[in-house]
Amino acid sequence: MSDNFPADSVGLVKPQLHHFDEPLTLRSGKILPAYDLMVETYGELNADKSNAILICHALSGDHHAAGFHSREDKKPGWWDSCIGPGKAIDTNLFHVVSLNNLGGCAGSTGPASQNPDTGQFYGPDFPVVTVRDWVSSQVKLMERLGIEKWAAIVGGSLGGMQVLRWAISYPDKLDNAISIAAAPKLSAQNIAFNEVARQSITGDPNFHEGRYLEENTYPKQGLMLARMVGHITYLSDSAMREKFGKSITDFEQDSSSNFGRDLRSGKLSFGFNVDFQVESYLHYQGERFSENFDANTYLLMTKALDYFDPSVDYEGDLSLAFANSSCKFFLMSFSTDWRFPPERSKEIVTDLLKAGKEVSYLEIEADQGHDAFLLPIPRYVNALSCYLKKVHEGVSSNAS
Repeated sequence: MSDNFPADSVGLVKPQLHHFDEPLTLRSGKILPAYDLMVETYGELNADKSNAILICHALSGDHHAAGFHSREDKKPGWWDSCIGPGKAIDTNLFHVVSLNNLGGCAGSTGPASQNPDTGQFYGPDFPVVTVRDWVSSQVKLMERLGIEKWAAIVGGSLGGMQVLRWAISYPDKLDNAISIAAAPKLSAQNIAFNEVARQSITGDPNFHEGRYLEENTYPKQGLMLARMVGHITYLSDSAMREKFGKSITDFEQDSSSNFGRDLRSGKLSFGFNVDFQVESYLHYQGERFSENFDANTYLLMTKALDYFDPSVDYEGDLSLAFANSSCKFFLMSFSTDWRFPPERSKEIVTDLLKAGKEVSYLEIEADQGHDAFLLPIPRYVNALSCYLKKVHEGVSSNAS
């Protein structure tokens, strides 16, 4: 990488570790006596601290949402396409806060951290955490930073679920809730995918009942399989056809009949090797992920997804859960997302309207499936940018 970063990049960023000595009581009833949260911030906080935006990450995300940790980094943070000077989440206008959630493996306290009671890795002894627990810890971070109210909280997928929990549990602490490609709770199909992923990990001989770090080993194959299964659900059929169907195979003389079946080497092996490009791609994604993510954390994140259902405390009526919410809502979904399809976002919209809340909704035509929320799709980015410019106008008018 050259010494000069793009003009719309936040450039070099330095993560900040925040330690909390105050015990955190989790939804399960268990208590974390103390914990760390790894955080990055971008853009300046204004004088009255009214221009702050919180970013909530999805299953495999972390605090590093934008910019670079060193000039040698090949890739920026996971949402760099949306965060930076002049971008949709404009760091010239907002102070952006991004953290690695509890149970994560990028610096915040999680299964790979030391258990103060034993001096060993937490491993499987780290308690199951929920979206509600994450938001509780995020409130503690908010207090630490001296921020009284978020101008907006933004998140996609599992991050969008955290946004909804904020609006329900802490209605006076945010002005705008932006939930992207999310759902009010998981379907049976989604829970099933997560269980297959968990079984892939726990069935690996190197898992050692979650104590693999103590055994100086790692359930790499299981984590690879879990990621491969997950990755299939993040892509749409049309995205796969486009990505893996650009050439004509031995059997397909008409390229229009190629259903994403590009061969890796141009011919079949007539064995159980990797023949198709899509197979090679999944192996690559699984391999790369297994080198950078903790298996116990993956188990925790999928359980947090499964357990999310804010209506459970309101007799199954989500509109009642939103009764005290005072913020404005903006929801977006993507046409080919079959993990959290537009119908799930529309369920949320319906309940928000039933609760009498102010809500905007946009369904984006996009071929990229669930992963579309991570990509610079023009209509999506423009919509997010326009909404946040209105948010900033409100911040400016209140300050004047």
